[in-house]
Amino acid sequence: MISFKLQLDVTLSNFGGAILAKKSKIEKAKRIEQTIARYADKRAEMIKNHDYVGLSTLPRDASPTRRHNRDELDGRPHAYMRKFQLSRLNFRELAHKGQIPGVRKASW
Repeated sequence: MISFKLQLDVTLSNFGGAILAKKSKIEKAKRIEQTIARYADKRAEMIKNHDYVGLSTLPRDASPTRRHNRDELDGRPHAYMRKFQLSRLNFRELAHKGQIPGVRKASW
């Protein structure tokens, strides 16, 4: 699957004042990302050596399965589109405005 980061110049003022996810949830997701990155090499080494007891001593948030995809703009956790890193709602709004390159409305 092709994945890329959109470099969008979108602020909430020109986005219609979207409702954001709770700041605490967004901060928790960032903290989990940092923990995963911090322990990635150590986890890989333990898995390679089949050290499952050692894996259980690592922090719970060091496991990549604890990560939950969130919309880049407002932090929405549901209806996430991996390719664009947006929720369906934000994707639709930006696509209609023509701010996502290569995306246009289907007609047949």
